[in-house]
Parts: sequence; structure tokens; C-alpha cells
Amino acid sequence: MKLIVGLGNPDKEYENTRHNIGFMIVDNFVDNLNWTKKHNSLIYSTNISGQKVLFVKPLTYMNNSGLAVREIANYYDVDINDILIIHDDLDLAFGTYKLKKNSSSGGHNGIKSIISNLHSEAFARLKVGISKANGDVKDYVLGKFSKAEIEKINDLYPIFNKIIETFISDGIEKAMMNYNKKGE
Repeated sequence: MKLIVGLGNPDKEYENTRHNIGFMIVDNFVDNLNWTKKHNSLIYSTNISGQKVLFVKPLTYMNNSGLAVREIANYYDVDINDILIIHDDLDLAFGTYKLKKNSSSGGHNGIKSIISNLHSEAFARLKVGISKANGDVKDYVLGKFSKAEIEKINDLYPIFNKIIETFISDGIEKAMMNYNKKGE
């Protein structure tokens, strides 16, 4: 079983904000409104490439994402190597992305919560660049994307979808080899 978790904040006021890029990418991939509410999350279950996949949007708010991820991982007995977390990253330029495994939180509170709750950094991540904040970080990450930024994200969805598909069928190493730029 694979667990694909998009990070974000659940309230309507947070839609299309930088911090919700994980929710946006999962929503685009799933393209389905049949989410089930359980384990402090919205969950969509399906089969892809012959295996069960759970798409998850934690309802615990960003800074407590680990509570929901731990609950689901424990309930379904998901191996740490079968978890992909999709989240925003201030240290990457807008419109860029990077796949990682076994790395620190980089200051991201949602990732800190997941590391703390899973007692491991070994899960895979799709980090999506939102650029550095000019001013207050909280206001920036909770700020809405501009129309031009939304258009750029729309252009990137096919790549994000292929990354998710590759992770599901072939694992994080193959996804990193195929989608991280050389030299990173």
C-alpha cells in the first residue's frame, strides 16, 4: 500500500494559498470529490498499478500534520518507504521541485510534526518551491497565489502527476532518478 499525503490547511480561507500546494497537487491527481473523512483526514482510496493507494489531506492543520499521518500509517500498517509527502518549500524557487528522502525538516513545521510522530526522516518528499518570503513568513505562506502563479502550477500538474505515478509503480529512487535535475 502507498500513502500519498498532500499537506495544507483544511479551511476554505486557505484554498489556493502557498502552504496548500500539497492539497492542490493531490486534488489535481485524484480529480474526485468522493473523499471519506476519517483518521483526522480526508482520504481517497483507489488501486493504481495493481496496488492500493491512499491519498490523504490531513485535517489537523499544517503544524500538526504528523498526528494524522501517524494515525493512518499505523492503522493501515504502511511502511515508511511507501509514504510520499507533498509540501511547499521556501528554499526552492517558485515553480521548481525536488524529490528527497531521509532529510531534515528544513524548518517546515508540517514536516517537523511528521518526523516527530513517525520517529523517522526516511519517508519520501516532493518539495514544491514557493520562493523566499519578502517580509513575514507566516503571511507569505498563508497568502494566495497570484493568477500568474496559478497558471504556472497548472502547467506543472502533468509533471507532478507523473512523479506520483512513478512513486507508486517504481518507488522513490526511480522517481528521483527520472525527475530530479542532474547535479542535485
